[in-house]
Amino acid sequence: MFLLIALPIISVAVQSLYVEHEQVVLETENCGPFGCSKTVSVDTEATEKLREEEPLGRFNGLGTYTNRGHLAIDDLSLAWSESKDISDFVSKMMNLPFYKALVFTLSYTFIVTPLVIVLGMVVALCVNALPKIVKGPTIFFSLLPMIVTPLIGSLILFWMIDADGVIGATLQRWFEDDSLSLKASPTLTWVTLFIYGIWHSIPFSFIVFYAGLQTVPTDTLEASMIDGASRWETIRYVVIPHMAPLVTFVALMQLMDNFRVFEPIVGFASEAHATSLSWLIYNDLRGTDSQLFGSAASTSILTIIGVAILLTPVFIRTWRGFNRKSA
Repeated sequence: MFLLIALPIISVAVQSLYVEHEQVVLETENCGPFGCSKTVSVDTEATEKLREEEPLGRFNGLGTYTNRGHLAIDDLSLAWSESKDISDFVSKMMNLPFYKALVFTLSYTFIVTPLVIVLGMVVALCVNALPKIVKGPTIFFSLLPMIVTPLIGSLILFWMIDADGVIGATLQRWFEDDSLSLKASPTLTWVTLFIYGIWHSIPFSFIVFYAGLQTVPTDTLEASMIDGASRWETIRYVVIPHMAPLVTFVALMQLMDNFRVFEPIVGFASEAHATSLSWLIYNDLRGTDSQLFGSAASTSILTIIGVAILLTPVFIRTWRGFNRKSA
């Protein structure tokens, strides 16, 4: 726990307080028969020496957290003072990279997570009611989306919605519009990413809930049937209360997983319309000569704080339920 969780988080927190050294620049003046001219060049040796002496970079404190690439305190204040109304302020806020990524991340999390839980429960109930002869193959095919690597799955769907793909070409024929493209619209891009997230995550919640259904006491189910309860009433008052701990578990896992959404954005090449906090970290680190370690570390810490805020209500509810049972 200390080596693989606490120590890396502490290291990232420290790195977020530093920024990369600026290159040491030399300005020289060359004079000739036609006059003098100044040239500017980078002193490679001095720059490397400076980086060796201070490997963490230049201390910046909380400056990285408040700059335009992150919380953008000054930019938000200026946007608020210049905005005519709330919609104008939101529009200006969405031009800031961090808040644009945060809005998509939260939207993805709060749309995909409840739908995955509900649809996973529905699939589990339907499969559990199937005859035994078809239950095995159905479970196998239901798990296939989870077996596919997220990046590969998103690439496959990306090719399918292309103008030459199965989905893209079909939509163009249905609407008789050759210019129709799911990739060109920001709204349709978001919807496509949400649909992919639901499709990929449902098998996990399904298999968890299906395993939980096998533990529902048959005596309780038979008693509810004898009392005249309908199938919906049995599910509502018997099955769902019994599955509550599993619902909490799936919610925790999905909140953490969806808040760090990354692979679909890369697979769909949707950076122009949708970015996430994890994508911002990746974007800061993918440069060959100019990795922004301090910026990536700051985004990582803000992401950790965001996950902690999301999970706090679930933890509090779980803790209260545990205390009630203990009492």
